[in-house]
Amino acid sequence: MNLQPGTELRLAPRPMTRERMRWYVDIQETVQVDDGRIHTQPPTIHDDDAYAKKQGLPGIISDGMITTNWIHGLLVDAFGPAAAGKGQLRTKYIAPIYEDQVVVTCARVTAVNHTASGETAVALDVWCEDDTGKKLTVGDALVHLPAS
Repeated sequence: MNLQPGTELRLAPRPMTRERMRWYVDIQETVQVDDGRIHTQPPTIHDDDAYAKKQGLPGIISDGMITTNWIHGLLVDAFGPAAAGKGQLRTKYIAPIYEDQVVVTCARVTAVNHTASGETAVALDVWCEDDTGKKLTVGDALVHLPAS
């Protein structure tokens, strides 16, 4: 891959399904208990339409960590296992994501620096947007690629 500032990476658009949203909510409680069964939690804005509406939302919204995970997946797809190693990923959730809303995961290289040890440090702006280009999650990442 020819890495230079301005290089943009994008994943194919995908819908934020109720199943994806529910799975993420259920897995948190299930992992905490860790007894091999699925555990649910009290209603939240991420899994209960009635509760979400009481909070002023039109329906459930996705947990922000889903888009953070999608951004991390884009980095691993683009840079391999190094993206999961040394480096950083910071995100901020700036707009709710509703059921069946189409989400596109993106990154843009902002800097490429070569270290004395031969590593390449790639700085990126990262974000998820809807199918109209409205940003939903924004952030930045730093990936350290080993010497080749």
